Amino acid sequence: MLPSNKRTKTGVLRHRGPQWGAASAALAGLLLATTGCGSDQAVPESAAPPVPEDLECFSGSLTGAGSSAQENAMTTWIAGYQSACEDSRVYYNSIGSGGGRSQFIDGAVAFAGTDAAMDPEENADARERCGGSNVLNLPAYVVPIAVVYKLEGVESLNLPPETLAKIFNQEITRWNDPEIAEANPDADLPDMRITPVNRSDDSGTTENFTNYLNAVAPEAWPHEPSGQWPIVPIESAQGSSGIADTVGRAQGSISYVEMSHAHGLPKANIGVGGEFVEISSEAAAQVVANSPQREENASEYDLALDLEYDTTEAGSYPLVLVSYEVVCQDYPDDSQAEKVKAFLRYVVSPEGQSAASEETGSAPVNDDLRAKLLESISAIS
Repeated sequence: MLPSNKRTKTGVLRHRGPQWGAASAALAGLLLATTGCGSDQAVPESAAPPVPEDLECFSGSLTGAGSSAQENAMTTWIAGYQSACEDSRVYYNSIGSGGGRSQFIDGAVAFAGTDAAMDPEENADARERCGGSNVLNLPAYVVPIAVVYKLEGVESLNLPPETLAKIFNQEITRWNDPEIAEANPDADLPDMRITPVNRSDDSGTTENFTNYLNAVAPEAWPHEPSGQWPIVPIESAQGSSGIADTVGRAQGSISYVEMSHAHGLPKANIGVGGEFVEISSEAAAQVVANSPQREENASEYDLALDLEYDTTEAGSYPLVLVSYEVVCQDYPDDSQAEKVKAFLRYVVSPEGQSAASEETGSAPVNDDLRAKLLESISAIS
């Protein structure tokens, strides 16, 4: 039996009741049968993620689309929200960041998930659908990007930034190349062709990865950062799940993927300063905490960050993905604005962030960033 809901003066339902246990992998199977999220089936209370006691619920449906890196986190958030809010339905289609931004600009969805904040040109395109107001980029999901590989007999792999860039620029083509061997003196590297795998779709993960390569090894990676892969690929796959599946099947392959989609594949250690840093949410969070807000943000409530990919701070893992929820500051429809605000307040809550972290290995936003996020969400009208 779900807890009762109480309607507030704003017309948004406010949930008051107990919290539930942590999300589980089985929950994702219950809620996500396809690439889209959202379900008409009730999720058992024993499996549902925790929710705040003052959770706000809405009646009706809310639609979003975009980042496949957010797919597992969004599954968890939707499960927690819908379990507590029996009259609410949230749908999210993980079509990739570029597709999500396009659908948002076209007015097809109420919010977009994207691993690259909307740029000023996209903001200008979205002003009409936002009733003349600006777009807000809200960093709600922070997770490292894993460099995954499949190489029999090699359990651990160190990759300096320049070496990594040359691999993906197809300059280093064999696994026993001297540059790789120098960084891995104890590894039995085979004389095997390297198969770099990139995203085939317009991808925020690709944009973050190419931003990183361009920042840390500009001579080895002379291409402008982009969500579209800049050179003719050797192998490509669509979406985060497609990348993981392709690498998992192909001996000698290497790619980049949001950590929760790594699916047990080995992950390379990345060179930072004079050390090699193992991937972790804590090491990624360290980079985000030290990164300033983007100078060209169009509103004080736009929280897009300028990530310091080239940090040399000890213990930092700079190959990080900050995934945003993109919303209008002002919606033409009051009801849509209230639904977006209610759902996003749960997403950034300690309970929502903790649930996503347990499922995906993401780094929960810290208290300072949460306060800014709640201020921006409150500014939505």
